[in-house]
Amino acid sequence: MRITVEQSIHADRERIWQTLTNVGESPRVMPSIQKVEVLEKPARGLVGLKWRETRAFLGKEATEVMWVTAAQEGQHYDVRAESHGAIYTTRVALSAEGPPFTVSMDFVARPVTTGARIMWFLTGWMFGRATRKALAQDLLDMKTALEA
Repeated sequence: MRITVEQSIHADRERIWQTLTNVGESPRVMPSIQKVEVLEKPARGLVGLKWRETRAFLGKEATEVMWVTAAQEGQHYDVRAESHGAIYTTRVALSAEGPPFTVSMDFVARPVTTGARIMWFLTGWMFGRATRKALAQDLLDMKTALEA
């Protein structure tokens, strides 16, 4: 499953990038994220940044460990999580042109175990719809915070 959402934001490019990459402050910007605990912080850059994020999802509290696997300063970074027999990757990108600048999230979920494939077959449509809604809301919350 692949989901891509975008949001245009009228704010300074550096301020947008700083907000996108400051995961410790995510709960302040995105209310659906309840708590973030930074587990590993690289000496330089984003690659290797690892955190535990707790958020409201599908009416419940969901906690996942995520880490940055690749990044290009000021342009994009890639996040990975592994949970419930699936691998989740997300590319968070900031357009070069603006203002307004476009922030996009390209989310890919890939079930890798038999159990996950069965659950995906049965409930994937529900997960996909909820994920699209959550990502779009995160970007809208970011837009609201940055444009205030």
